[in-house]
Amino acid sequence: MGLSLPVPALTIGLLIASNVFMTVAWYGHLKFKTAPLALVIVASWGIAFFEYVLQVPANRIGHGHFSAAQLKTIQEVISLTVFAGFSWLYLGERLGWQHAVGFGLICAGAWFVFHDWG
Repeated sequence: MGLSLPVPALTIGLLIASNVFMTVAWYGHLKFKTAPLALVIVASWGIAFFEYVLQVPANRIGHGHFSAAQLKTIQEVISLTVFAGFSWLYLGERLGWQHAVGFGLICAGAWFVFHDWG
C-alpha cells in the first residue's frame, strides 16, 4: 500500500523542491565569479533540468485543485521564501526590514488571488 498525499501537499512539496533547484541554478554560481561563463551556463542548465522535472508534475498534479493563477502565486511565494533563505545562508547577504515589508506585500497579493470574491 503506497503513501497517498493530498493534492495540495504533493503540489506544494514538489514546488518547494523545484524552487530549491531553480534558486541554485540561477544564483549558486555567484560564489564562483572566476568560473568561465560558458561553464556556469551549462552547469546551471543541468541543475535547472531537475527543477523542470519537479515543476511540471507539480503543475499538472495541482491544476484542477488550484487554478493556473493560484499555482503561479504559490510558486512565487515559495520562490521568494527559498530565495530569502538561500541569499542569507549561502550568499551571506543581510535581509532587512524592507525585504520583510516587500515580502509581506507579496503575501497580501497572494491572499487576494486565493480569496473568493463571489
